[in-house]
Amino acid sequence: MKNTDELPLTSSHWGTFRVASENGKVTALHAFEQDPDPSPIGHGILDVLDGPTRISAPMVRKSWLEGGPGTATDKRGDEPFVEVSWEKAEQLVADELNRVRHEFGNEAIFAGCYGWASAGRFHHAQSQIHRFLNCIGGYTKSVNTYSFAAAEVIVPHVLGSYRDYVYAATSWQSIKDHTDLFVAFGGVPLKNGQIGQGGIGKHCQRDGIRAAADSGIKFVNISPLRSDVLEEVNAQWLAPRPSTDTALILGLAHTLLNEQLHDIEFLDRYCVGFDKFAAYLCGDPDGIEKSADWASAICEIPAATIHDLARRMASSRTMVSVSWSLTRQDHGEQPFWAAITLAAMLGQIGLPGGGIGFGYGAVNSIGNHHTSLPATALPQGQNPVESFIPVARISDMLLKPGAPFDYNGKRYNYPDIRLIYWAGGNPFHHHQDLNRMRQAWQKPETIIVHEWCWNAHAKHADIVLPCTTTLERSDIAQTPRDPFVVYMEQAIEPFGESRNDYDIFRGIGERMGVEAVFSEGRDEQQWIAWIYDRTREKAAAQHIEMPSLEELKRDRWLEIMAPDKPKIMLSTFRQNPDTNPLRTPSGKIEIYSETIATFDYDDCPPHPTWLEPIEWLGGADAGGRLHLISNQPSTKLHSQLDHGSHSRAAKIDGHEPILLNPHDAQTRGIGSEELVRVFNDRGSCVCGVIIDDRIRPGVAQLSTGAWFDPEKSGGSVGLCKHGNPNVLTIDKGTSRLAQGPIAHSCLVEVERMEGVAAPVSAFQAPEIVKG
Repeated sequence: MKNTDELPLTSSHWGTFRVASENGKVTALHAFEQDPDPSPIGHGILDVLDGPTRISAPMVRKSWLEGGPGTATDKRGDEPFVEVSWEKAEQLVADELNRVRHEFGNEAIFAGCYGWASAGRFHHAQSQIHRFLNCIGGYTKSVNTYSFAAAEVIVPHVLGSYRDYVYAATSWQSIKDHTDLFVAFGGVPLKNGQIGQGGIGKHCQRDGIRAAADSGIKFVNISPLRSDVLEEVNAQWLAPRPSTDTALILGLAHTLLNEQLHDIEFLDRYCVGFDKFAAYLCGDPDGIEKSADWASAICEIPAATIHDLARRMASSRTMVSVSWSLTRQDHGEQPFWAAITLAAMLGQIGLPGGGIGFGYGAVNSIGNHHTSLPATALPQGQNPVESFIPVARISDMLLKPGAPFDYNGKRYNYPDIRLIYWAGGNPFHHHQDLNRMRQAWQKPETIIVHEWCWNAHAKHADIVLPCTTTLERSDIAQTPRDPFVVYMEQAIEPFGESRNDYDIFRGIGERMGVEAVFSEGRDEQQWIAWIYDRTREKAAAQHIEMPSLEELKRDRWLEIMAPDKPKIMLSTFRQNPDTNPLRTPSGKIEIYSETIATFDYDDCPPHPTWLEPIEWLGGADAGGRLHLISNQPSTKLHSQLDHGSHSRAAKIDGHEPILLNPHDAQTRGIGSEELVRVFNDRGSCVCGVIIDDRIRPGVAQLSTGAWFDPEKSGGSVGLCKHGNPNVLTIDKGTSRLAQGPIAHSCLVEVERMEGVAAPVSAFQAPEIVKG
């Protein structure tokens, strides 16, 4: 038997593992020896690689196969599938793509394909499908991400870029050495740090937080959940009403201004527009002073606590951290803009251990001390189609073809989508108001997906093409966000008739006459070599040494040497703003944006502003309801591996758990581990209860990721039997500026489940008819 460190490697978004296999089956995943804090998520794949949810062959929805495009679209999700040959499936897809693009144009094809399908750079499903569709004339795309869409649009107006800074946060090493006070709006949730785009070699978040605490740093956790900061660091817990972060930040800013604790020299040299923001804090033009007392009435944090925190922040080297979740609320642009302004008032932006960071704990790479590898990706080519939608506006696009929408200062029109082609990701996980989306999903004439398991996305498709998992193909994990490069060796043969995305597109491309353009004559191994060699060339230009591909295959992994000095975000700008200006119109931090002022948006004014959310506990229609926090799960990545053993073990009687405060449970007569119905006028779901005093009263927490399992005929309207919170969330944009999702602005009621709950069928395959 091989020693563990001699076994082949695979990499995933939740870590790198040594793969043990026997007789063609994976028998174990062993933690990578270089990882001090491996995630248990990956082990959930072992029992589902060849389980009943696996898709073994190409499948076509019965009515679509018999009647053609547009037939009985209301039966999507409720109908049997017919197994067909690859030859048949390829021809069906090729013919349908040709029909749609020739009759309606390529903009009638939507391929948002949002999701984290693979850590490997070659078999990255989103790259594969976009490359293929660009070979046949393009597609309507989506822009931004569900994770932080509002920040992606607002922060470039304030700092000139968002992507340049989100993954270039001041490192934990600099924080450990220089920070006195770490103020975390939305916390630093370690469960989120289990994951990282492009693969993870070494989990670093836990060690970073521990080292910071051990050095004497004081943490403040501003979140409805005490668990959003590691318990052992003994953080001060402030639990405001959800969706009131902006009001709290304005109260802190007012205290700094009123007590003359703000850094006037920094604001004058590095910022523009502070005078207009200061006037707003003082009550101009609305006559309302944004004092700590005003903020306290909104967020329910005592005014004395707000004053004290502001004074501590001004007298300490302070890191202001804002979690990505703050953007996923109504007016989600405002918390990030307000937090940047607060950090600017403190005058510590660009200093070691000070300033601001976007999303510590959100993924493993934030604050990681590593050299950014210039990793090459699979070229996608050029998309000649100009039409697009903001990522979270899918249902609006499908339900309102031709209707106008605003985005970042311009007005566009939704395209008329006839065909959706999706490879990688699961919109029945990400999107809000799934009952509305399910109606919208009836509009396209054809929906084609690549999937490896029968989740709701596959069940709601017309043509399902079975794809491989990372364990069934070779690849290379390399990313600018992690120091490890891993050769991912194929461990087992593909399940059934499944194929990797590249081979699927080659087969379809052959029938459409674009295979040669798509493949460039390369097979899998030749593309892996091409990607690695280009990365190696670019790395050499930056004096980063990498071995040959053959040497990497032999050694299986390499670690890029860390830089000599820790990262300090915006340090060069602070050193000389004239020679290192920001990419804003002024070259400075724009506390007031003249550009946004020209947009004249009533839901996104030109400086940080408190705007009342559409649903929150302080609203006139709250009526004793609970504020639902649908955060990231701890047992899976989004909905990936929800059907695996690790995720299933955390469920209560097969249902996703919901966290309630003891007071809220008692007033509703609900006991621990009882089943409850969570509901509002958008839908309902069944969950199992966990009672815990580490959640703010008036708040319920139900993580995302439970596979959507709608009740069929005869049940409650809009009921998910499994516990997916997105049957409850609102499908509305953050503002006309960013149009991001607002899942965290959501009120619900919770009641004991009466009678026997309908059996969960989320992990059952649909009826399959042999063709």
